[in-house]
Amino acid sequence: MAAAADLPHPAADRIELAEVLAALGHPVRLEIVRKLASGEEAFCGEVVPDLPRSSVTHHLKTLRESGVICQRPHGRKLYLALRRDDLDECFPGLLELVLACRSRPLDSECDEQPL
Repeated sequence: MAAAADLPHPAADRIELAEVLAALGHPVRLEIVRKLASGEEAFCGEVVPDLPRSSVTHHLKTLRESGVICQRPHGRKLYLALRRDDLDECFPGLLELVLACRSRPLDSECDEQPL
């Protein structure tokens, strides 16, 4: 396994919309992003729900490789941060829209006006 410092983070100009949307499309990853929305860097253990380590690794890898988060090792801890500036530059308004949406059951009616 690669050291956390060796983990690839895409450059801002290489972030793809399809990959960001796919990463944000999973409830666990969306919850991680919501917890990082304040803009403050957070220790992995504070952000990631109680999941098996392999699941946590998978979700963080997906978010990191899509360009949604960055990971920074510090000693034995791994810190996470939302790449808000990069995402806002690449896809203005997307992150705010995703963070503003509340979860609702699939069979509920949308209370928003049609476009």
